[in-house]
Amino acid sequence: MTALNESELLELLHAQPQWGLHDGKLVRNWTFQDFLQAMAFVNRIADLAEQAGHHPDIDIRYNRVTLGLVTHDAGGITQRDAEMAAAISQMFL
Repeated sequence: MTALNESELLELLHAQPQWGLHDGKLVRNWTFQDFLQAMAFVNRIADLAEQAGHHPDIDIRYNRVTLGLVTHDAGGITQRDAEMAAAISQMFL
């Protein structure tokens, strides 16, 4: 799998406007009412990630969750990351 080029990344960001780029990763932030809701969200993400065999970086700060997608083996964001972002966005509109 190869990393997406600049025009492919721009296309991805246009298709998934809730996501952005930060430190070479495709990232999205969520804020919940409390820690328990944030953890319930993370557990649903974990199930989705296991099914896909592709696991995001997850940062939990009380009621805020940040997901980061990157394919480390490819050295950047790949189509696999784009597909995972779309699946997450579809599940959590």
